[in-house]
Amino acid sequence: MDSPRFVSRNTSLSDEEYTEFVIRIKARYRQSRIKTAVKINTALLEFYWELGREISALRAAAKWGAAFFDNLSLDLKHEFPAQSGFSATNLKYVRRWYLFYNAPTTNRHHVGDDSDMPADFGLVPWRHHIEIFTHSKSIEEALFYVEKTIEENWSRRQLEDNIESDLYRHSGKGITNFSTKLPTVQGHLAQSLLKDPYTFDFVSVNKGYDEIQLENELIRNISKFLLELGQGFAFVGRQMELRMPGGQTFIPDMIFYHIRLKCYVVIELKTVKFEPEFAGKLNFYVTAVDKLLKGDDDNPTIGLLICRSKDRTVVEWSFQDIHKPIGVASYVTKGNMLPTTDAIKEAIGMASTD
Repeated sequence: MDSPRFVSRNTSLSDEEYTEFVIRIKARYRQSRIKTAVKINTALLEFYWELGREISALRAAAKWGAAFFDNLSLDLKHEFPAQSGFSATNLKYVRRWYLFYNAPTTNRHHVGDDSDMPADFGLVPWRHHIEIFTHSKSIEEALFYVEKTIEENWSRRQLEDNIESDLYRHSGKGITNFSTKLPTVQGHLAQSLLKDPYTFDFVSVNKGYDEIQLENELIRNISKFLLELGQGFAFVGRQMELRMPGGQTFIPDMIFYHIRLKCYVVIELKTVKFEPEFAGKLNFYVTAVDKLLKGDDDNPTIGLLICRSKDRTVVEWSFQDIHKPIGVASYVTKGNMLPTTDAIKEAIGMASTD
């Protein structure tokens, strides 16, 4: 940012003070613009919500058929020619949006005890809302994407990508010990950020590939890998040497830092099924990062093992003597996008214990 050009004729106001003053004014103005945009968006959505409710109460489609929306569109466009959003298609979306959250079988606990629009809906643009409710199979799923859009400030493209990758069903599904090894708030947040499985459909590996080849592909596509990990991850380095006081070195696969969790995240990759010794090694890496990299203001380091497949019971038993917060998740590649046998068994509560 260029510093404001100002030569003070008042000796009581220095150039630095004036610069700081201008920076504060700019920040306040930008904040006011954001607040104004939110108010405008909220007012528009409240109008749509009420319109959807009134159209639904009229049972217009049943009485007058599809021509109702064409006629209403023409009348509103004639009255408000400078305004957009009055196409017949958009008016149908307005009705569907309201009905999605207010169907007779809807559990009102999810969206409030009355028929008013939930307050936080105004923080999400209308086109995002359309993308969410037209692709969600339940109110719970839709509210998940609404909350994530607000929390992580998703663009519409990011929202579309996360819906397409089925983030709702993958999010928070990794097996972890976060509930016992992390403070409650951080543990809940860390759990919600994990996926299972991770989808590495952007990597190109031949049959029989090893961990180094997979790691190379992830690094080559680091931007896509970061998107798959989720918002907040910053790449620190790969194959970083962790040098012990006695001179011995250990090298974890990848180290990241998570902005919201305010902690380092050690990621280990395995192209085979989970084995108990993997947890012990990751536990050591997390300890080493805590000792060697973690600052006074950082939260405890987290370990994440991403493996080809896993048995839930084996993973959970492996956690019994682990003292650091770690999680285990699986991954799929382009050549194996179907769920594994272990994943199917786990999904129906029949995880094997072999």
